[in-house]
Amino acid sequence: MNSETESSNGGSFFRELECGEKTIQLKQLYVGDVGCVVWDAAIVLAKFLENDTFFPVASGPGTSDQRSHWRGKRVVDLGSGTGVVGIVAGVLGADVTVTDLPEFVDLMSDNVSINKDVIAGSLTAQVLKWGEEVSRFLPSPDYVLMADVVYYEESLPALLKTLVDLCGRHTTVLMSYEERTTGNKPLIEKRFFEMMDEHFTKTKVPYESLDNVFRSRDINVIMFTLQ
Repeated sequence: MNSETESSNGGSFFRELECGEKTIQLKQLYVGDVGCVVWDAAIVLAKFLENDTFFPVASGPGTSDQRSHWRGKRVVDLGSGTGVVGIVAGVLGADVTVTDLPEFVDLMSDNVSINKDVIAGSLTAQVLKWGEEVSRFLPSPDYVLMADVVYYEESLPALLKTLVDLCGRHTTVLMSYEERTTGNKPLIEKRFFEMMDEHFTKTKVPYESLDNVFRSRDINVIMFTLQ
């Protein structure tokens, strides 16, 4: 999968990502946990949000930004890390809350601030620990986004609880993940989908529907809705 421009600045480095006619600047950190950098699965999901077949631009007067499918949609991005997926949704017009553990809030907030001039909707960064109270994020959003969040086995029950508590009948969960073949990662992925099958109906997005450049055969995008 092709990469966008990167530049370095002390303890951080930046990646540029095009979203329509706008350019997003993404701050990343040299030192930190897995959420401090932009992963390929996040880029794949972010670029998928621009797919006009799945998310058609409304007809009528106004610019494409004003008629965007995402304009006015309420979105919660789980395990956001750098915030890239949620930021793209915000550029497309959604009202987005990017969420992660407390140690990532500063990075998410920095990226929200850096990109404030290209956000067509709204964007805020908040702490959300999976498995804990989600009432401040209700009523249920139109979309829940999550990229490469299925990584640690011990986090799966808490993630599932958050999804069940957060989602309503109208909510669509969009998840991207990279298939990993080392260690216990395949078993973790299998267990997660078994748990999700108890509550959600899933549909895999065809590979051909992903961005022509930002896609890879080992990165999947799944759509979930409550049963």
